Amino acid sequence: MKISFHGAARTVTGSKHLVTLSNGKQFLLDCGMFQGMGEETDRLNRTWGFNPKDVEYVFLSHAHIDHSGLLPKLVKDGFSGKIFTTAATADIIRILLLDSAAIQKNDIAFVNKKRKVEGKPALEPVYTEEDVRRVFDCIHPVHYGQSLQVDEDICLQFFDVGHIVGSATIFLRLMDKGKLTSLAFSGDVGRFGDPILRSPQPFPPVDYLIIESTYGDKLHDRIDTYADALLENIRETCIRKKGKLIIPAFSVGRTQELLYALNDIELDGQLPQVNYYVDSPLSVKITEIVKQHTECFNRSVQKLMRADADPFSFRGLRFISDKRDSQVLNADYKPSVIISASGMAEAGRVKHHIANCIENWRNTIMLIGYCEPASLGARLKKRPEHVGIFGDVYRVKADIVTLNSMSAHADYNDLSQYLACQQGNEVKRVFIVHGEHNVQVEFKRRLLKKGFADIDIPEHHQEFGL
Repeated sequence: MKISFHGAARTVTGSKHLVTLSNGKQFLLDCGMFQGMGEETDRLNRTWGFNPKDVEYVFLSHAHIDHSGLLPKLVKDGFSGKIFTTAATADIIRILLLDSAAIQKNDIAFVNKKRKVEGKPALEPVYTEEDVRRVFDCIHPVHYGQSLQVDEDICLQFFDVGHIVGSATIFLRLMDKGKLTSLAFSGDVGRFGDPILRSPQPFPPVDYLIIESTYGDKLHDRIDTYADALLENIRETCIRKKGKLIIPAFSVGRTQELLYALNDIELDGQLPQVNYYVDSPLSVKITEIVKQHTECFNRSVQKLMRADADPFSFRGLRFISDKRDSQVLNADYKPSVIISASGMAEAGRVKHHIANCIENWRNTIMLIGYCEPASLGARLKKRPEHVGIFGDVYRVKADIVTLNSMSAHADYNDLSQYLACQQGNEVKRVFIVHGEHNVQVEFKRRLLKKGFADIDIPEHHQEFGL
């Protein structure tokens, strides 16, 4: 049996890991798109390192595009097998992948205008909406905890990992050369004590473990402090300075956490009376899907919903889908809170809001999650004097605030707790993925202290025999 790593190898994007059994059967753990990798992004998303026609199954940990976004290209390039994931993930990726195809169509049209002027041939998008719809026929939802015999060699179980709605640890029992081997892939691990989602569930003992490491060297602020920090910034920006609070937020997960926190603040009678906007058609659709999957909510949220049927809505909130309504916000200087995608501020409507607000000292840009080093969000976290947006240079006069307590990724304490269900000396091999290399080196050091002995940090396309 072999495993090779074709994404999220010494980087935090493009999750894609290929397992090949001794009989030649191949399956993928995730099929993610690379994001925020600068000029390399397009090339990375167009090359596999393996033949999609040879892959029989995909086991998908969750819906984020850096884990699911190349499924349409996989089908386009010859994959005709089955995709297994949770029911919530199945619902969410239907929306996310169509949105991804639409973004590519628009982006490639813009690029091709420039290429035509330069006398260069036109480019095609990585995939189209038609390719996305072919993915839908391949999806097979599986319940958390359900033991599914995929075929004579593979038995599958998903365990809730608390990162976003539908996210899962993938646990596999594999029959290889007559020997039973267990393998688990963490996907992205959530935080213990999340205000909305269940904490990561323990999973059975494994021989081989693939684990993410996004914050493997960091300790977040306490998770129960972010509502207070959010309220403090609304008061400072919207009430005292009479400005706008701009919050880049991923459509899946982060937007819903913000809405839940704001609803909780209103229930407590402390929510300032200003306008609140979710300006993202995708976020509007995803929020409706999240509301349907109450099986992913923790007991506290389920109890709250007996009295408050919609914990993601409150007085003064408006969802914006129409582009013209979004543009009107830029001309409206009344104090407001604008939550908009994308979370790294690298694309989408939030980038326009930042450009419109960044040169006004009254405004605040609040960054609440991980940002790829090359992204606008990461550049803003450094609080530069000037920043480039859409090819223009802006003076940074708005306040830049980073709220670490809202991260949906486990820190090293959460990761340690997640691994408490495993005996380190009994795990034959650990592969650390989905992290910046310096972070992974530090996380490896911590795992060695906890008794995990054989630990690798794979390079892109690197293959290992098991």
